[in-house]
Amino acid sequence: MHKYWGLALGLVFLVSCKDQKQAGDELSEVVTIKKPVETRQFGFLMNDFEVVQDTIRDGDSFGAIMLRNKIDYPKIAMIAETYKDTFDVRRIVKGKPYVILKSKDSTNATEVFIYQSDPINYTVIDFRGDVVAYNKKQKVKYVTREASGVINSSLSEAILQQGIDYNITNSLSEIYAWSIDFFRLQKGDKFKVIYKEKYINDTIYAGAGSIEAAYFEHNGEPFYAFNYVTDSVRNIREYYDHEAKNLRRAFLRSPVQFSRISSRYNLNRRIAFYGNKVRPHKGTDYAAPIGTPILATANGTVVESTRRGGNGKYVKIKHNGTYSTQYLHMKAQNVKKGQYVKQGDVIGWIGMTGNTSGPHVCYRFWKNGRQVDPLREKLPTADPIADSLKKQYLAHISPLKNQLDCIEYIEEPSEELLTLNE
Repeated sequence: MHKYWGLALGLVFLVSCKDQKQAGDELSEVVTIKKPVETRQFGFLMNDFEVVQDTIRDGDSFGAIMLRNKIDYPKIAMIAETYKDTFDVRRIVKGKPYVILKSKDSTNATEVFIYQSDPINYTVIDFRGDVVAYNKKQKVKYVTREASGVINSSLSEAILQQGIDYNITNSLSEIYAWSIDFFRLQKGDKFKVIYKEKYINDTIYAGAGSIEAAYFEHNGEPFYAFNYVTDSVRNIREYYDHEAKNLRRAFLRSPVQFSRISSRYNLNRRIAFYGNKVRPHKGTDYAAPIGTPILATANGTVVESTRRGGNGKYVKIKHNGTYSTQYLHMKAQNVKKGQYVKQGDVIGWIGMTGNTSGPHVCYRFWKNGRQVDPLREKLPTADPIADSLKKQYLAHISPLKNQLDCIEYIEEPSEELLTLNE
């Protein structure tokens, strides 16, 4: 995936000789100077440096990498403290690429360190003069792509057969989470999708972007979905159908993906360890490995992000005048008090802080100031699109709906056909 830059460029000499030279004639020499090809990456002209490319290895730390490259400890400590909001040196990830730019003179000094958190986002630490650190993004080109399929086995198979990014499967399942049970898809169900693909430098694939529009036909029933910005200030996007109805509920059912319920809400719970006394459990426990992301189940404002007693590290979110949620026993929080979060944002990670015998998140749900069982609540649907935006929305989706309707289906090969081709 990563390529090394060619750094050594020399002169190309072309010698031209005339036929049937007489003795003593001098050879005619033509010299063509090939100008170095300038390679610019991350905002730097790579030809000006000695370039070292590597990846974070097992046991690596930012300090160890810098010490190996002759950056002294006081500078390392200063970066870790001064720029911790820009670059948290504790969270460099094994396998992530980095680039070191060194001077070409005899000192071979490290001048720039570049850490790539993903194909688009990167952090630069510039050691030249006063040390500075900043975050930047690669220039990204977005290309619109259409896809469709008829399901013979599963949605993921229908998508992978066409070489479509697997993340589109996850995106579709999230968009239709409250409309379609993706574990019970039927043979013959159909889908169409219009989405963006991201490219760096026009050629390097950087993943699938957001789905702009989708159509799913499940058990013969059609489901349209269109991506629309409802709040440009907070960049809140929602998916609505062709009649401007919201496709999601106000709350996710679970704050953790792909987890299991290890303990339910139970006001009459008795525990042998406490002499079979009634000790109510007013939360729902979702067991998952340490470090698993914990998601905000609805939009809202963080009113607490702290550590207290048996709750351990936790976050509490106020969603409106009726509902609040709380997430206990975190390994670490990812949000601060007063911060606005959107449904699905990562607010922390599964841990074992406080009173807990295993890694899980205790999810607590308040309605009108009283803790209730979220699994028994008839959760409200998300707000429909505002009346002031409805006309604009319908005009926006009209060409997208026509585009969806004109996409032809590409059939997934049946199991019988796949067997014959093997």
